Amino acid sequence: MTEIEVAVIGAGPAGLCAAIEASKNGCQTMVFDENTAPGGQLLKQIHKFFGSKDHKASKRGFEIGFELQEEASSVGVNINPKSTVFGIFENNVLGVLKDGKAQAIKAKQIIISTGASENAIAFPGWTLPGVMGAGAVQTMVNLHRVLPGRKVLMVGSGNVGLIVSYQLLQAGAQVVAIIESKEQIGGYEVHSAKIRRAGTPILTSCTIKAAQGLSEVESAIIAAVDQEGVIIPGSEEVIEVDLICLAAGLSPLAELALMAGCKSVFSSELGGHIPIHDENMKTTMDNIYIAGDISGVEEASTAMEEGRMAGVSVADNLGFLDKTKFNEIKSEINYRLSNLRKGPFGDIRYEAKKQIFKINKKKAR
Repeated sequence: MTEIEVAVIGAGPAGLCAAIEASKNGCQTMVFDENTAPGGQLLKQIHKFFGSKDHKASKRGFEIGFELQEEASSVGVNINPKSTVFGIFENNVLGVLKDGKAQAIKAKQIIISTGASENAIAFPGWTLPGVMGAGAVQTMVNLHRVLPGRKVLMVGSGNVGLIVSYQLLQAGAQVVAIIESKEQIGGYEVHSAKIRRAGTPILTSCTIKAAQGLSEVESAIIAAVDQEGVIIPGSEEVIEVDLICLAAGLSPLAELALMAGCKSVFSSELGGHIPIHDENMKTTMDNIYIAGDISGVEEASTAMEEGRMAGVSVADNLGFLDKTKFNEIKSEINYRLSNLRKGPFGDIRYEAKKQIFKINKKKAR
């Protein structure tokens, strides 16, 4: 059995930043990811980040992904692509499947950064070819250069829905409409403004009633909804589309953490069941930390900062950092996190995070 100091599960923005911080502070660090290359969601993000220089403002997501890959290599992180962690067992033993063979790896510290999965919406016709998640569409267009449809209905006006809609327009598709069941748009105005300038209508208080087609999507029925989300009779409209793209939010991928025995709590603001954790990203299980969307769905910039926090925390736990240095780094990360969580979107998640921290303190007593 291979024994290492730090195992990081997931090579997205959180996992790579966690591995970088752990490794550069003296830890022997291995990263496991089921994909063919590290970078996670960053590799299919062609839009520029905004904010501060600390958060990679003006750089495109895939560029940030490449930078993190290079930095990880430069500090000695051992990255293992095409490696699926299928379980966390007693004594911090990971079951890893690589090249068709299972192996056991024992780690002193584990950081789980498995991200989140897309939410689905069930409606008549939702299993027809041509109904896809926004993340899947983004992967096809930006990574594989395949346009899965020419006339698109986007369901959901959060940042993912708005960004993917704009990228579909850039790829040559017609986004017939973006519909949102709530009364207000869910994403940032900077994204919705670009969509409107391109001529795509954003219809609020509107939902999808059904997809239509014999063997694939040929049209969609949309309808207005009242304040309770109930379809208003007589408001139905048929629109001709060949792709229905679902941007209905994300749910944290917490299965591995739960399998390892980490206690969890449900938070609708953070996307679902969240492993309970403290400000250092430590769970209720000794030597297991989390970072990124598994700890609550937020932005990529927040995921990177949480990864850094988890990385320096395991280095501190292993004795590679003195308390003064650790507290100094932790203070810097918390400052950047607090800046990211300001505003109408961040405040809601920050309050939810504080509740998670309070629950953790109660569990620790």
